[in-house]
Amino acid sequence: MSILITNIGELVTNDPAPGRDGGPLGIIRDAAVLVDDGLVSWVGSGGDAAAHAEASGTELVDAGGRALIPGFVDTHTHLVFGGDRAEEFAARMAGRPYEAGGIRSTVAATRAAGDDELRARLAGFVAELHAQGTTTFEIKSGYGLSVRDEERLVRLAREVTDEVTFLGAHVVPFEYREDPALGDGAADAYVDLVVGEMLTACAPHARWIDAFCERGAFTPEQSRRVLEAGAAAGLGVRVHGNQLGEGGGVRLAVELGAASVDHCTYLSDADVAALAAGDTVATLLPGVEFSTRQPYPDARRLLAAGVTVALASDCNPGSSFTSSMPFCIAVAVRDMGMTPAEALWASTAGGAAALRRTDVGAIRPGARADLVLLDAPSHVHLAYRPGVPLVARTWKDGALVA
Repeated sequence: MSILITNIGELVTNDPAPGRDGGPLGIIRDAAVLVDDGLVSWVGSGGDAAAHAEASGTELVDAGGRALIPGFVDTHTHLVFGGDRAEEFAARMAGRPYEAGGIRSTVAATRAAGDDELRARLAGFVAELHAQGTTTFEIKSGYGLSVRDEERLVRLAREVTDEVTFLGAHVVPFEYREDPALGDGAADAYVDLVVGEMLTACAPHARWIDAFCERGAFTPEQSRRVLEAGAAAGLGVRVHGNQLGEGGGVRLAVELGAASVDHCTYLSDADVAALAAGDTVATLLPGVEFSTRQPYPDARRLLAAGVTVALASDCNPGSSFTSSMPFCIAVAVRDMGMTPAEALWASTAGGAAALRRTDVGAIRPGARADLVLLDAPSHVHLAYRPGVPLVARTWKDGALVA
């Protein structure tokens, strides 16, 4: 099936070329896009669209002078879980600090939920993502923390996305923490399980391995064991790092060639230099700081150093229960020093880089036809009109999904 979208007031391609505006955004004014069999086949001036409209069976879509952008690429979510943590959020807003240990309440609720319950809830989240313009998304496990439950989570996630991350090393489960026979060795004993039987069960359903390298979770040494075992099993490496304070997560990620290190809230000069010298993407999660009242990461500092930056939602029930990439863009512009153009690029092409994908995050011939029509004349409105539902239509692989 072919689709020709015409009368696009502003087309953000993320494919800069001579004659296009917006630097890395590669903006074309008065543009048109042709889609064939789920892929972008032609991009150009609206004045050249007539020749493509003559093909039989081509669906014509009039954008009405509105903006068309690539679908958002959300590279950090935790969408398979039971229960919620609304009471914890209310307590945090009343002054209680965020701690990684709150994850354990979600673990209990997730273990108690059946597959059909988790699957139905996941479908609802996917619909939310599509309605807000997200077309590619990663899902992490990490709320099972047993061989049976972690395998369930990655298996269910794989039903809706190819970008599945095994995060058995999220926190140490309570049954290990509370075992007096393990004592101070509880975390190491749990890591033994993660790199052994749990990894064997989960790797067939996953593309990535991740570890929460943070106080209250896992040390750099323990995280290294997990990540190296995952890499040996054929999984790509991702890292949660430097969320609650400076630590070894960022430099471990760079050393291991991780595709992305996520959070990056507290960075030393050495951390920034390491990121600038490597190809690990720094994925920032503004919804977390919004929800936990932590300081926002300094995106301007990273961009000035030449680091590739992505934005993601970190949609999860504890520290960032939002699935809205437009919201994350608005916060990044308002509180993290990014321009609207930088934030949009980080949410699309930056996310593609964090997944090491070249087929998403841009509108160019050969790319997947993951397109978002905004009910606005410009991408700037994503930050200019925060909280307003500006996504008019979303296409995934050329099919209308919202």
